[in-house]
Amino acid sequence: MNDRTPEETDGRTVLLRGGTVHSPADPFATAVVVERGRIAWVGSEGAADAFADGADEIVDLRGALVTPAFTDAHVHTTATGLALTGLDLSGAGTLAAALDRVRAHASARPGDAVLLGQGWDASRWPEGRPPSRTELDAATGGRPLYLSRVDAHSAVVSTALLDRVPAVTGLPGFRDGEPLTGDAHHAVRRAAYAALTPGQRADAQRAARRHAASLGIGSLHECAGPDISGEEDFTGLLALAAAEPGPRVFGYWAELVANAKEIARIRDLGAVGAAGDLFVDGSLGSHTACLGEPYADAPHSGSARLGPDDIAAHVAACTEAGFQAGFHAIGDAALTAVVDGVRAAAERVGPERVRAARHRVEHAEMLTPETVAAFAELALTASVQPAFDAAWGGEDGMYAQRLGADRARTLNPYAGLLRAGVPLALGSDSPVTPLDPWGAVRAAAFHRTPGHRISVRGAFTAHTRGGWRAVGRDDAGVLVPGAPADYAVWESGSLVVQAPDTRVAAWSTDPRSGTPGLPDLTPGSPLPVCLRTVVGGRTVHARPIE
Repeated sequence: MNDRTPEETDGRTVLLRGGTVHSPADPFATAVVVERGRIAWVGSEGAADAFADGADEIVDLRGALVTPAFTDAHVHTTATGLALTGLDLSGAGTLAAALDRVRAHASARPGDAVLLGQGWDASRWPEGRPPSRTELDAATGGRPLYLSRVDAHSAVVSTALLDRVPAVTGLPGFRDGEPLTGDAHHAVRRAAYAALTPGQRADAQRAARRHAASLGIGSLHECAGPDISGEEDFTGLLALAAAEPGPRVFGYWAELVANAKEIARIRDLGAVGAAGDLFVDGSLGSHTACLGEPYADAPHSGSARLGPDDIAAHVAACTEAGFQAGFHAIGDAALTAVVDGVRAAAERVGPERVRAARHRVEHAEMLTPETVAAFAELALTASVQPAFDAAWGGEDGMYAQRLGADRARTLNPYAGLLRAGVPLALGSDSPVTPLDPWGAVRAAAFHRTPGHRISVRGAFTAHTRGGWRAVGRDDAGVLVPGAPADYAVWESGSLVVQAPDTRVAAWSTDPRSGTPGLPDLTPGSPLPVCLRTVVGGRTVHARPIE
């Protein structure tokens, strides 16, 4: 197994009964038996009596729902923990409010070598601009400060932090008086995160894993790399996850490779793939996603960081080594480069080998019918974040500002991806958007563009089993005998089968079909509350089942 988690099971047998168990093995199941960290049996309440005498623990579910634990397929764990415990500007409604939070944070952390924060979004502020360096210098009292934009693809910094990276002014992405992007942004981010002590990193990682467990998340895909968090952060996270109970961590390292020696070095870090945020482009919010036509609100088309030749070489090397490859690609031109590169690699090493490797693409927002078809042809997994559409979609959202309403409506076409047979894995890109698995399922089912909506069941599957399949595991993310006992117990309202519209076949919403129900996620209704999260048979989060 490539997951990082401690040996959880102590050989005990646990019987959970008196609830609803979401399982394809029995759509009317009310009980489940866990033995040695795996699902041993799923069935009805009457049959559960036969297991009661042999159980070391019997859990009365009292009507609660049991589902597979969620997998968040795109996370930045340390940054998530820092946002949870430190300076998070995502709730600041104005520039003035953001600066007030910076002042308060600086005052509260007099010993920090560098102040770190994230989440600002000037497109939502009435001032319409990010804080200036002069304002940041005043708010911090002249201390080093790094503040990443909500999409984490640009940042504003104080003069004291710039002084720590004197060569930054000559790097691409540095424009005096504007947010840093590209190489300049990556350079200051490295300097900022290098100032964290090992203890600060570990505390942030623990906070993130603890919060994930409280939301019913059993696995995290850490998307790290030399431009994001550094090797020490990455290996420290994997070591912590192997030593302490909590969600599993699958680590991706975003670095181009050309041969087996380079792949071996990344394997030695503990990575399951040379993938994740291997940037083909940037983001729409920062005007760095690579487009085929210029932005609606800027006189350029973004920038490409990798071309088809780079992509082909990387995918071919990974495929030949039996290693997963993947890329970050958002704009339509970037996604075209990805499929052209992967297709070229397939011509070099064989299409069946490329398909079997389950290479993946993060975000995959600005797809066309042609690139969707290519994803299906090449068996590329689309690792997507429905909360992006909830946050930035719609006729007046950030997408429409950047692209115009017509192009914005094409983004995040989940229904088209599923119709074409493209595997989906759902995540958050936390801290870009919060860890919130049921919120993500809701956002996919109630997409702001109705034609892109998928059923709650389809989105739920993509957020559970889809995440495991994205790391090459077909035996997990579902409650059937033999599967790892990664599950969550939920307090929820009535269970229903929700389809995006009336075009879905009627049998799928009829109780007689035997389709397992899920909580009602209609916008405005309360989301389920996690009562217990179990990973490999060990409880990693619990609150009373009442």
